Amino acid sequence: MQFCITAQKLSAGYNNGPVFRDFDIEIPERKITTLIGANGSGKSTILKAMSKLLAPSSGEVYLEGKNIHKMSAKQVAQRLAMLPQETQTPLGITVRDLVEYGRFPHRSGLSGLTKKDEEIMQWALDCTNMSELAGRNVEQLSGGQRQRAFIAMALAQKTGILFLDEPTTYLDISHQLDILQLLRQLNVQQGITVVMVLHDLNHAIMFSDYLVTIKEGKKYSFGVPEEVITSKMLKDVFEVEAEVIQHPKLKVPVFLPYGVHGQVFSGRCLRY
Repeated sequence: MQFCITAQKLSAGYNNGPVFRDFDIEIPERKITTLIGANGSGKSTILKAMSKLLAPSSGEVYLEGKNIHKMSAKQVAQRLAMLPQETQTPLGITVRDLVEYGRFPHRSGLSGLTKKDEEIMQWALDCTNMSELAGRNVEQLSGGQRQRAFIAMALAQKTGILFLDEPTTYLDISHQLDILQLLRQLNVQQGITVVMVLHDLNHAIMFSDYLVTIKEGKKYSFGVPEEVITSKMLKDVFEVEAEVIQHPKLKVPVFLPYGVHGQVFSGRCLRY
């Protein structure tokens, strides 16, 4: 197995103190790796530190063998695209203009778009099925279309690595599955390494090659879903009592919760 990103003894946080300490991880190349854990466990902060959006207090991150915190922002952006949870766009910007932002790390000074830039932008729009909406204002899009537009912008950076912080937040179930299926297609067809944070554990299982469970800023486990998703992990990390079964169609593990904090739900209570 080859790794494109490695973190060693990584610690980071904010003014009120560290969120995680001495974190080690290796991200497999050309796979989908998803960070899961309870709210406040440090998932998003870890993602930011690994993508150079947040300076660590100690430790190192190596991107394709190079120390990411000794690389310029432009050098990092040419190799890694980061899509944060909260995204903002200027009023009146079109999808095509948004996608053009993805070419900035590859342009020098105030130079205009080249033929190659145009081709890559069109490729990104085609990959995300947004070509027909290229002239539409971003604020006029549905939630799912808007997320596809931002993914197209990230693809336009033409990197081999895509980081996403909760890419399905605020979307209904249909659009959640649509976005996750898109990411799987990009991974399989384009060979893009995907690293993301998800809250829905069953979705993480369905669309990930590897899972990293985070508990209170520390790595609890790492492996394929079949190894990671256990009743013990769900109890230790999420304080949830659950049965783990095999999905009848997809043949992957799924979990069925029946209690929290050691307390089991009663049928009468659920019907109340």
